[in-house]
Amino acid sequence: MSYRGGLFPVLVGVVLLFAGCDKAEPPGQAPPSGDLEAYLEGPIQPLPLRVPVNADEVELGRRLFLDPRLSQDDTVACASCHPIDSRYGVDGLRVSVGIEGRTGVVNAPTVLNSGYNFRQFWDGRARTLEEQVGGPLLAHAEMGTTWSVVIDKLQADASLNGLARKVYGRAIDQDAIQGAIAAFERSLVTPDAPFDRFLRGDAQAISTETKAGWRLFQDIGCIACHQGINIGGNMFANLGVMGSYFEGRQVTPADLGLFNQTGLDRDRFKYKVPSMRNITKTGPYFHDGRIKALDDAVTTMARTQLGLELSAEERLLIIAFLESLTGRLPEVAP
Repeated sequence: MSYRGGLFPVLVGVVLLFAGCDKAEPPGQAPPSGDLEAYLEGPIQPLPLRVPVNADEVELGRRLFLDPRLSQDDTVACASCHPIDSRYGVDGLRVSVGIEGRTGVVNAPTVLNSGYNFRQFWDGRARTLEEQVGGPLLAHAEMGTTWSVVIDKLQADASLNGLARKVYGRAIDQDAIQGAIAAFERSLVTPDAPFDRFLRGDAQAISTETKAGWRLFQDIGCIACHQGINIGGNMFANLGVMGSYFEGRQVTPADLGLFNQTGLDRDRFKYKVPSMRNITKTGPYFHDGRIKALDDAVTTMARTQLGLELSAEERLLIIAFLESLTGRLPEVAP
């Protein structure tokens, strides 16, 4: 039996589902586009070209996202670790740097298209973007503050409070901060990737090489976990189904993933599957940020998740497909 086609993709899917590739529960709301037909058809769906938003709420969220007063010493904003510019929502560091030079323990994923993830954080501990907002704000190694300190500072800002009253009918409070930042993050969609145009019917949007990479991506089983509108982000999966990712180094508590939330042995080394959108722009890779080059990431995933050693040509084809997933950056005022 060939390892590049035939029954292999089916077998990989079965192995992953029973070895820790858990499907997401039904999302609590329709995708931002409201385009349920596109959302439900096919293994991968295109991002919407436009996302309906409350402009005032998104503007409030934008201002808060860029505001370092959300940190204890007024030096770190959400945008410090998730810059919304040509860096595609990541800082490019293995682990991010918070107040007073403190460093985190896992790699900061991109905030772009995060509204399509079924959970937030690598270990999925936040079920919504609103809940996620409080994580960095309260974390000692990130913003290191408290809600009362932040609210006191922001309530002294007449302009912010005026906008909050316009949107929510009240002054800035915890719910307003979480709601507005989450609304802003949901607006950060990167549409019109070449592969999205291909999915919408433009056969010339991607090259012959990219089409071959897309076929290979499906044939070897990557599609078992990287699918849906975000090409990931909709399930948990164990890292190391077919081989150890951690061989040769000490395992840390941060490596335990979902286990830290559930205490269940089956959840050890299980993480939210990352989105492949804009993946060529968002290194370094994996929860620990230890792999810098995309070619190495593809090699590692094939070996540890699929039990395959890909040739250089096969890796180039997969990367050609991944390059076609880079979308148009959202326009965000500085």
